[in-house]
Amino acid sequence: QVQLVESGGGLVQAGGSLRLSCAASERTFRTYNMGWFRRAPGKEREFVAAITRTDFSTRYAGSVKGRFTISKENAKNTVYLQMNSVKPEDTAVYYCAAGTVAGVPANLFDYWGQGTQVTVSS
Repeated sequence: QVQLVESGGGLVQAGGSLRLSCAASERTFRTYNMGWFRRAPGKEREFVAAITRTDFSTRYAGSVKGRFTISKENAKNTVYLQMNSVKPEDTAVYYCAAGTVAGVPANLFDYWGQGTQVTVSS
């Protein structure tokens, strides 16, 4: 069982930056592919970014590509989402997820955090 705890959310002005962290309880963190998803008010959950467990290759949603960066630090059992040049439409609850099968669809991820709120003011 993997427990994931997100942190780093908050209120930020448009154009600013924020870094989200996701700490995992499991010592075998390095065996999981990791992802970030978000759910905006009144909208469906959507994929944001993912990083593989093997070669740390990354994938991004088109809406965040070039602005957000996902990274993974196995020594600290932590995955990060660096958010730059944020926009009001980035406002959402951001969720960290872990899975053993690499990919984008949410159903490939087995474990989920409780989420952290990010609010971008215009």
